[in-house]
Amino acid sequence: MAVSGKVTVIELNDKPEYQRLLAGRPQTCGMRSGRVYLKPNESCGVHRTKEHEEMLIFISGMGISIIGEDQATLDVGQGRVCYIPPHTIHNIKNTGTEPLIYIYCVAPANNQTGENDHPD
Repeated sequence: MAVSGKVTVIELNDKPEYQRLLAGRPQTCGMRSGRVYLKPNESCGVHRTKEHEEMLIFISGMGISIIGEDQATLDVGQGRVCYIPPHTIHNIKNTGTEPLIYIYCVAPANNQTGENDHPD
């Protein structure tokens, strides 16, 4: 695992289970991350982002993101990224026949825009 304030490379395993990548403080300034492996028809479970924002990076498979009280759906899967803002109820479900695998990154949200964080 990462050492506070140091650049870290983490190997992804290919086991059909959850893999923690970053655990938040003291490893990071507050970011948590992991790899999720969902079998066909499996879901991660309904949960809320609270005061955090979340980004999902889909590595393989296909599924849906179920968002909000009205359960609106968005297609997700390999080659896609899904951003989930703070205070959002959501669930991810595998709708395909292969495993749906994705990396999630969760960080405390703040009021800064971050527009100048990366020079393009």
